[in-house]
Amino acid sequence: MDFALNEEHLQARKMVRDFAQKEVMPVIGEWDRKQEMNPAFLPRMAELGILGISIPVRYGGQGFDYVTLGLVCEELERADTTLRVIMSVHMGLNSLALLQWGTEDQKQRILAPQARGEQYAGFCLTEPGIGSDVQNLRSTARKVGDKYILNGEKMWISLASKAHNFLYFAKTDPEAGARGITAFIINRDMPGVTTGDIHGKLGVRAGSTGWVNCADVEVPVENRLGEEGEGFKIAMSCLDNGRYTVGAGATGLIRACLEESLKYAHSRETFGVPIAQHQLVKQKIGLMQQWYDCAFLLNMRAGWMKNEGIRNTRETSMAKWYATDQSVQAALEAVQVHGAYGFSDEYPVERYLRNSKGAVIYEGTSEIHTLMQADYALGFRDDKPLRCELPAYDADVWQS
Repeated sequence: MDFALNEEHLQARKMVRDFAQKEVMPVIGEWDRKQEMNPAFLPRMAELGILGISIPVRYGGQGFDYVTLGLVCEELERADTTLRVIMSVHMGLNSLALLQWGTEDQKQRILAPQARGEQYAGFCLTEPGIGSDVQNLRSTARKVGDKYILNGEKMWISLASKAHNFLYFAKTDPEAGARGITAFIINRDMPGVTTGDIHGKLGVRAGSTGWVNCADVEVPVENRLGEEGEGFKIAMSCLDNGRYTVGAGATGLIRACLEESLKYAHSRETFGVPIAQHQLVKQKIGLMQQWYDCAFLLNMRAGWMKNEGIRNTRETSMAKWYATDQSVQAALEAVQVHGAYGFSDEYPVERYLRNSKGAVIYEGTSEIHTLMQADYALGFRDDKPLRCELPAYDADVWQS
């Protein structure tokens, strides 16, 4: 494994870092207080090519590798979790699923506009009362001729009021458990599709989170992703990709906590010296540095494996689990370093703490990842090959 960043990695990271520092960080506190998404963020990310960063050029993307995707997510969440969430759902959970499972028609018709940023994409799996227990979805899809009649309600959907397309999971065979789930691509303009936003969230307040309801929505057969009954496999493969973006983003949040704590520790004085000279403050700084380094390396391993086309469910789970858990701890320590000022929105660490909590819940709770890692260690879990794997990265092919 070679984790050295090449020139393309560095250029992409610099481009996104410049965007985040110049256009996001100066205004994000205001939008967080408003509990609204800045309407300029999505179009600007599209203009910069961020929304298709790791999609092949022939499908409208920029043709960068999966490691680049991780670096981009780290830089975006360094500014605010809202931006990384956009990448997690638009790219990780939706567009990469189309790249992995889609037909050529679906890639040209749906993936390419998403990669170009002409359309935004969401992911509809969670339902009211159905989170980790995916096999018991209540949404249904009944086939009638050359279409499916889709009914169901999805909750906690990122970009619910912004996305044009959704990857929607429903039961085509309600008695078959996980084997009865099928995946569909729906458009918000289809009759019977309604969406709305949820307000009053603890964190990610500058983002769109809401619900997507389907009432007798007619979905053409050509919008089914994969075969009937493959929805559970597709959803789990989506989570492999989404978790990678979440873990990489949480790494950026740890870095944000560390950087803000370093600035404050050098500028704040107590007992006649900067607090950076106090041993217990040093301890917090040291821990944050350790957490960042470990999270970065775990995510780099997952990105490298994706580039090589190696199944990485265990490694991605570990990276997401570690990075998100430690981002919460880093935010707690950053608030403590800032003392009373950390308790107000005068400094960004208060927002970091609120934002950090969501990621230990979505994309598989920390408890789910604990069980997964234990099952791998105990030999109870063995990943079988999927019918369709995420394609390995080939620069000559992806950039042509």
